[in-house]
Amino acid sequence: MVRFLQLIKRCLTDVKEIMPWDLEERMQANPDLLVVDVREPEEFDAMHIDGSLNVPRGILESACEWDYEETEPELVRARHREIVVVCRSGYRSILAANSMQVLGYENVASLKTGLRGWSDFEQPLIAHAGEEVDLDDADEYFTARLREDQKRPADWVGYD
Repeated sequence: MVRFLQLIKRCLTDVKEIMPWDLEERMQANPDLLVVDVREPEEFDAMHIDGSLNVPRGILESACEWDYEETEPELVRARHREIVVVCRSGYRSILAANSMQVLGYENVASLKTGLRGWSDFEQPLIAHAGEEVDLDDADEYFTARLREDQKRPADWVGYD
């Protein structure tokens, strides 16, 4: 059985990752670059990179093709464009970038460290209404919070 982080590592053999400062540089050098944010709509609305396209991970594959209710025309037409996929921490974006490569996208990378790292690099994020997000608020938003029932019990004997 493959665990989540093992799946991520397998995808990394095929997926290129870039750091936040690389994305900043790529955005300046290539105005045609497409940033695809694969977080859920409510996450995107809370804060995102200005100009990014929100295509939630759950509908990505159908959004990449014509004739589906989820079709995103800009994304379907982007198979030859430079694309950087982003998420909160950089895991969903690796899976999404891998799927896009399988679907024939030629120049796809994942943002290593995700939007959390983008914020740590003090790059701007905007909220749904278009206002810039305070970086301290972004830090608070991106801080992981596990409930007690989500933590591995000391006596866990699962499939480790």
